Amino acid sequence: MNSTANKITRVSRPTKFLWWAAGGNEEILMRSTHSDRVKYLTLGGIILATGIMAGLAGGYAFYTIFAPHSEEFIAKTHVPTAVMSLIAGLLWGAMIFNIDRFIVTSTGTGDGTEAITWSEFKSALPRLIMGAIIAVTISKPLEIRMFQDEINVELKSAKMEKQREFIQSLDSIYAQRIAGQEANIKDWQSEIDEKEDAYTKAEKIFNDELAEKPGGSSSGYGPDAKRKEQLMLDRKRDREMARSKYQPLIDKAYANIEEYEKQKQEEVEQSGVIAAGLDGLLQRIKLAHEIAGWTISLFITLLFLAIELTPIFFKLMLIKSPYDYLLENEKELVKANDGIYIEYDYYSQDDHPEKQGMERHLVRFLEKERINLEKKELLEAQKRLTKYAVEKFEQQQRSLIDQNPEQYISVERNDHED
Repeated sequence: MNSTANKITRVSRPTKFLWWAAGGNEEILMRSTHSDRVKYLTLGGIILATGIMAGLAGGYAFYTIFAPHSEEFIAKTHVPTAVMSLIAGLLWGAMIFNIDRFIVTSTGTGDGTEAITWSEFKSALPRLIMGAIIAVTISKPLEIRMFQDEINVELKSAKMEKQREFIQSLDSIYAQRIAGQEANIKDWQSEIDEKEDAYTKAEKIFNDELAEKPGGSSSGYGPDAKRKEQLMLDRKRDREMARSKYQPLIDKAYANIEEYEKQKQEEVEQSGVIAAGLDGLLQRIKLAHEIAGWTISLFITLLFLAIELTPIFFKLMLIKSPYDYLLENEKELVKANDGIYIEYDYYSQDDHPEKQGMERHLVRFLEKERINLEKKELLEAQKRLTKYAVEKFEQQQRSLIDQNPEQYISVERNDHED
């Protein structure tokens, strides 16, 4: 039987890319079975599709967050924000693509059977949690894009209501301020009017005193006329004093009222900008849930969860194929070529009943052991040679001492006696 029946020599660039995305070994896949090649091709397609959807969702989310929230930009695209969102979406999609690729390639094939055991599920749980988080972050922006028209209608209504409430609040605040100024004006004007009336009455009394009476008689400018004239002058002075005191205050109050009206108009014009603050990502997600209902929103999220987590579960359920054995063989060859040796041991129930099922691996790095052994033997040899050299040196020196001991020992005598 021809062992190269399944081997292929050429493959397209897109296929190579999808194999790479799924973490497949191109050289092994080209000599594996057709089913192995299809398996990694589809896994790579799912990972690529997830990255593309993540890029779209991220770009739309960034645009929703950073685009100007005003009526001017709702109906048309804000180009600077769109360019920035496109770049951010590409980076986000690339990041999610690489995270998904890592999650899938690091999952392995479990125990090589179709069943997902509890131990397999526990080992894959961190990857499942990461995948679930990614699925939710992808689904929410796409969900609000699906219901964009309905959300815009609700947002417009909410903005109008918010703007109406804001204007009502402004009316209440500025009405109190204006009413206070108008009350002061009324009090001050009442003081002026009172002094004006008193002067008018005093003037009338003085004029009546000077006026010709019926019958052609007139009292003339006598003591009474003089007294009434003085009273009139006093009332006139009081009027002028009231005018000089209260008229500036009245003018200032009218200026304050005009300023309040101006401020109120400016804040009313700003109410549209304030109401546009409702057009945020969080508000759109809330409205999407209200419009679609929690059931539809849940199913959309579950759909993306299925897309994101399917490769992980499939890899746990896949039966070991020729590709897996070829890959294991290549790994063992790499270890063998680099001098890495693993001794497998398994505790039996008879010898160690308390450790049944526990597997112990003794990993030996033969190349490292060879180098260590060489260095150890070299050190021992150096120690032996050093010891031998010292012994030879000692023998040589003993011989010289035997021939001429005076050369090594000199005795000084003291010829002087005490």
